[in-house]
Amino acid sequence: MKILITGGHLTPALAVIDKLTNLKEKTDVVFVGRKYGIDSEQTISLEYKEVTKRNIPFISLQAGRITRIVSLKGLTGIFRIPLGFFHAIIIINRERPSVILTFGGYIALPIAIVGNLFRIPVFTHEQTIAPGLANRVIAFFSKKIFYSFPEASSYFPSAKSILTGNPVRKSIFIIDKKPFEVNKTLPVVYITGGSLGSHSINIHIKEIIGDLLKDMTVIHQTGNVKEYNDYEKLTRFRRSLPEELKNRYFITEHFFDEEIGYVYSLADVIVARAGANTFFEAIHLQKPAIFIPLPWSANKEQQRHAQFFRNYEIGEVFEQKEPSVHLAELIKKVIKNRQKYKSQFQKIPLAIKRDAADVIIKEILNT
Repeated sequence: MKILITGGHLTPALAVIDKLTNLKEKTDVVFVGRKYGIDSEQTISLEYKEVTKRNIPFISLQAGRITRIVSLKGLTGIFRIPLGFFHAIIIINRERPSVILTFGGYIALPIAIVGNLFRIPVFTHEQTIAPGLANRVIAFFSKKIFYSFPEASSYFPSAKSILTGNPVRKSIFIIDKKPFEVNKTLPVVYITGGSLGSHSINIHIKEIIGDLLKDMTVIHQTGNVKEYNDYEKLTRFRRSLPEELKNRYFITEHFFDEEIGYVYSLADVIVARAGANTFFEAIHLQKPAIFIPLPWSANKEQQRHAQFFRNYEIGEVFEQKEPSVHLAELIKKVIKNRQKYKSQFQKIPLAIKRDAADVIIKEILNT
């Protein structure tokens, strides 16, 4: 069986890929995605690095999308939509997969529609509480729809929808490779803005890092967007710190899959965007989090993810527009009361805790 996997959400795709490659049944996997994280910068994407490292064939798809921000870049994206469908026809005709599994987003949309035209079964997974437009369209063409949150069920036909939870990569539970050595004598805060990083979060952290390092160790994943150059700027800032504080501040552009387990094992608190991947990983690892929801996320999905943590008292919410000093206060609050936050994880609904990879694979193989 040949399985084509595509979509904008990398970590659940990797979770499924890793389980597929360990099956006794013979399966061939190809991945369709973005070779460059940002096309204009030609920066190699994390998905390309992770997929090719697993010796999985990677096919780069040029596709466009409609954005919520009016700009020249947004207009260029709209004009590239037809190109994406033309390229999808070439890919599907050449690869002829047995099934297609998508993980949402504008990259997956042309592949799903063209695959349906070729009468190839399409499966899709929805990570978020409130699906975006692309996945709602993909769902129409899908044989089965897997979704992570009970709240998402209202968006999809019940007859072909399955509540699975979110596929979680096994690497978060394993200490495989240490990108650096941390002498854990102080509480550890892990700050991440996702694979590309978050310029807004990085600005906040630069304002408060000196204060945070007095009482804690900080691991900071900055991303590598050349437009902002945050990694280089923060690295120079780190050099200016007193030696004692410098040795408590660890900076990287991004963590590879084999490194993330070590980082999570150290972290007492996570500070991050409220994307579904970080949401579910924090839950599986029972790590309190301070979520900084992306203000323009589709259907306010990130705000709803963040509010879930606040409602169950397993984390806090910081709005991007708030003063940086408030973020510092929240971090100190959660660090101080981290055991109390951790004790609340037992109250989370069981459905949220499930690992979806096995369920998804079983459905696909029974096609």
